[in-house]
Amino acid sequence: MILTDKEILLAIEQKNIVIEPYRSHCLGTNSYDVHLGKYLAVYESRELDAKKHNAIKEVLIPEEGFVIQPGTLYLGVTEEYTETHAHVPFLEGKSSVGRLGIDIHATAGKGDVGFCNTWTLEISCVQPVRIYAGMPIGQLIYFEVKGDIENYYNKKKNAKYIHRTNKPVESMMWKNKF
Repeated sequence: MILTDKEILLAIEQKNIVIEPYRSHCLGTNSYDVHLGKYLAVYESRELDAKKHNAIKEVLIPEEGFVIQPGTLYLGVTEEYTETHAHVPFLEGKSSVGRLGIDIHATAGKGDVGFCNTWTLEISCVQPVRIYAGMPIGQLIYFEVKGDIENYYNKKKNAKYIHRTNKPVESMMWKNKF
């Protein structure tokens, strides 16, 4: 089941959900709006290798905004740092963002119980769009978990995305053994 606004507030009060900064006007009926941070990143090479560490170049979004282009994957980041200790968080794009032709994640919309960080966004677009730091970009939806948890994300030895950051994080696929 999806948490309602009252259940999200209760989970925040109980410290099972942490949102920093928390803004009450961003709480919806059953979701919480998150905003685009000031950093983007793009891969330095057009050809990526899943077995190698692919370098990224950081882009600071200027006050006048930044125009994203089709055919390029931009890694963005949420302004909000979140922790989720008893629920499964899902990040979905806001409909207003989708109606601009922007996707905010290719595959990574679900977080794990125990995820504690900002969210890296996998941003792509169908036509050029000017985006701005601080713009509403997505919404977090929280699902109840049935049963006890043995393997919290933030306690896993092989967790790759646990270091707190306010910048987008590139793929760490190369750390997997395959």
